[in-house]
Amino acid sequence: MEKIFLGNTGIEISKVGFGVLTMGETQLNLAEDEGSELISYAITKGINLFDTAEYYNTYRYMAKAFKGKSDNLVISSKSMANTREWMMTAVDDARKALDRDIIEIFMLHEVRGLWELPFRRGALEALLDLREKGIIKAVGISTHHIEVCEEVSRMSEVDIVFPLINFRGLGIRKGDGFGTAEEMAAAIAKCAKAGKGVLGMKAFGGGNLTGSYKKALDYVYGLRGIDAMMIGFGKKHEVDDICTYLEGRMRSDYAPDVSKKRMHIDKGDCEGCGACVKRCTSKAISLNKETGQAEINHSLCLTCGYCAPVCPERAIIML
Repeated sequence: MEKIFLGNTGIEISKVGFGVLTMGETQLNLAEDEGSELISYAITKGINLFDTAEYYNTYRYMAKAFKGKSDNLVISSKSMANTREWMMTAVDDARKALDRDIIEIFMLHEVRGLWELPFRRGALEALLDLREKGIIKAVGISTHHIEVCEEVSRMSEVDIVFPLINFRGLGIRKGDGFGTAEEMAAAIAKCAKAGKGVLGMKAFGGGNLTGSYKKALDYVYGLRGIDAMMIGFGKKHEVDDICTYLEGRMRSDYAPDVSKKRMHIDKGDCEGCGACVKRCTSKAISLNKETGQAEINHSLCLTCGYCAPVCPERAIIML
């Protein structure tokens, strides 16, 4: 698979990265052997970029798959840390769990607005110090917010931005509301012009756009500034599909079979706002009285996907 340099970082990556969240306990919950085997398979197909995070609890899959592998693998992890101490612990925990001296990329996870940047400055400064010491190679910020992506273009100390982008604009935020794909694309272009590495997420809108597979990929890979897209894989054939696409061998009319997929609410992201409950015309979604989180009655769900766009936390996905 073709490799490129990630912005001005000097880090060489595949054009697609493996988002390991999908195999974790909040989504597919794969057995450790199954998950590590899938990661190993992706490595044989030329994928060398792997994304995870502190709260995903997926380091175990990666550690098992990476054991004995070459040093050209690139790990990207993230933490919700808002203090120096928390971030230092997050990076140290990742190094121990993955049995690696260096974590190539470490980010502030999911910055939810400009107001969060000063609040999490201590965590960012910890990453800057760790980069100076060579423990990490690049510092990044992941976000669903247009204004945060734009701000990264002006932050000389930050190497990488990791924004949400897809052709429908599902999950893109602007202030307290929703933004558009066009607005996020403009912010991405500003980051690229400033020399930032750009890793995109949610090309398929949490699985809701998988039926428009080639259209979804054509859009994100056609944007100015995108270096690579992170995609969650749960099966080997899904890895094969992205490789076929990147090699230019995919039929123009290709559409994966999504007939067996179901809507899923990621409990790690759901905040129980009730927006999906109001949107569901089939009355398939309700709020659990004990947890306060949304849950789906699959006997009533039509898998229409209309609930996903109204979720402010992009917690509704199709698996």
